[in-house]
Amino acid sequence: MAIERKFIDDAIIKENISQYLGKSLSRAGFSRVDIQKTPVITRITVFVLSPGRVIGRAGRTIDTLTETIRNRFNVENPQISVMEVENKMLEPMLVAKDIADRLERGINARKIIQSTLRSIIENGALGAEIIACGKLAAKGARAKSIRKSIGYIPKSGDVTNLVREAACAAYPKYGAIGIKVRIVPPGTVFPDREIKQLEIPRAILSS
Repeated sequence: MAIERKFIDDAIIKENISQYLGKSLSRAGFSRVDIQKTPVITRITVFVLSPGRVIGRAGRTIDTLTETIRNRFNVENPQISVMEVENKMLEPMLVAKDIADRLERGINARKIIQSTLRSIIENGALGAEIIACGKLAAKGARAKSIRKSIGYIPKSGDVTNLVREAACAAYPKYGAIGIKVRIVPPGTVFPDREIKQLEIPRAILSS
């Protein structure tokens, strides 16, 4: 029971750190964080579009982040490294934020989702799913949801750890919209199946 409790506590701490970094590094294009605990240090790898904004002048920004994580989240000996995002179309958080921005500008939700799925697959993803829930229509319309997916997206078991996932919210004038994005990055190997190159459906190709 103690071991199970530790796993739960570690997951909560990771989620809290991710939320903190997401807010603190939004201007740097925060995408995700990877945390690995060892007996000596806690390695925290931050993936962003602009690493320079995270490091700061003479390393001051990253030093402040390190100290905050040590004190606020009670993390022993945290060491932060910064990695530049190689392809933003394979990063669920960046994709979700881009969708949110376009929804807030009044672009049709279904068209946004279809064109985004096409771009994700064209950039090599083996699977992708986008869900949008909330006020997707004009004022006075009921809340509804749109779910679109391409390729293989496992929903249960340990293989779900191979899927990148992120969520955010858009706030157009008619009400909030929740957005969830799941992406299976290129080169992912599943133990139970082989994923071949995907063909994009004609309906999405023409969107």
